[in-house]
Amino acid sequence: MVDALQEQLTQPSMSTMSFEERMGLLVDRGVSSRDDRRRTRLLSLAQLKYPQATIEDVDTRRRRGVERGPITTLALGDWIKTGHTVIINGATGCCKTWLACALGQYACRRGHTVVYMRTPRLAEELRVLHGSGGFGKWLLQLAKTDVLILDDWALAPLDASTRADLLEVIDDRAGSKGTIINSQLPEEHWHSWIGDVTIADAMLDRLLQTTCGIVLKGDSIRRPKVKPTGEQSTQSASET
Repeated sequence: MVDALQEQLTQPSMSTMSFEERMGLLVDRGVSSRDDRRRTRLLSLAQLKYPQATIEDVDTRRRRGVERGPITTLALGDWIKTGHTVIINGATGCCKTWLACALGQYACRRGHTVVYMRTPRLAEELRVLHGSGGFGKWLLQLAKTDVLILDDWALAPLDASTRADLLEVIDDRAGSKGTIINSQLPEEHWHSWIGDVTIADAMLDRLLQTTCGIVLKGDSIRRPKVKPTGEQSTQSASET
């Protein structure tokens, strides 16, 4: 706000405005600056794999399993408030992770808290948390997070401890917080991947009770960037 005041003092046109009008501009500037700082902080805390991904760059013109209607609906964010699960399926290379990060980035821009995690790494992180006595605090913080992105779901086997902890995570979020799951494995095979029949029944009952599914096909769903004549468009082969 101090910077905004200094700017006002250097602009002759401001002398024609009333005190109330100038104060209103200062307040608006302060609110805008505070919102910008909050968005920056939320994006930093989210730890998105592709923080530069945006839903504005999702290419719905090519037939890749992404249509404008569902993307627009997801952008509105009602699924976050109602605790829905967004499931993104597709083979390696079709930009599942990129799309999830684009949705997460947009959620941050709208003021929501977001956390990105790779499911295969979760087992080791949970072991460290249990060993340090920090699991309870971590679980409580995660339960308050508006959007949880679980990438590479069902990519590696679950051990008994991780399976039980994952159920706690899902149970805390069911019906109240949004979750995005990226997986190469179709939903009908998740039960056998989880392993334990009782835990699988409980987890999938909570996870799949309200879902929005996107099945990606073909190659990248990213909108191609316009390149100067003579340059070729490139894309990282690691984007899944």
